[in-house]
Amino acid sequence: MRADLAALAIPFAEHEHEAVFTVEQSRHVDAEIPGAHTKNLFLKDAKGAFWLVTVPAEARVDLKALPGAIGCKRVSFGKAEDMERLIGIAPGSVTPLAMINAEPGSVTCVIEAGLAAAPRINVHPLRNTATLGLSGADVLRLIGHWGHAPRVAEIPVQESA
Repeated sequence: MRADLAALAIPFAEHEHEAVFTVEQSRHVDAEIPGAHTKNLFLKDAKGAFWLVTVPAEARVDLKALPGAIGCKRVSFGKAEDMERLIGIAPGSVTPLAMINAEPGSVTCVIEAGLAAAPRINVHPLRNTATLGLSGADVLRLIGHWGHAPRVAEIPVQESA
């Protein structure tokens, strides 16, 4: 991945930290790192297609409305075995940068529109012991460089109670 960042002249900031597995666990780490923070959903739709959806860390995604926004039928969370097989990472380290490991066409990557336009978003570099900060546009550029056609979408969220 570093070779691709260099080849595309993509600037980034790297922050090493202890392992974090959830948004809740990462809050204290995130407080020290500028930019938008993310969470990632590895999903499978009713037709068996796989999706990697990246949203702001605090977003409560409306999973019933999500299929209409991204262009599929009902979704459920994908299995860890499928995640490891398709994008080469384990739960807790999910990142749009895992598309480097995916065969083109095997997983559709969707980035929430606000993140795609953000000057700096923070994602794992294939491991949950570090965070890379780079622009949303550069994340999309990397994914395209790896042979994928990332989608940008308005992601429906649940209303706060």
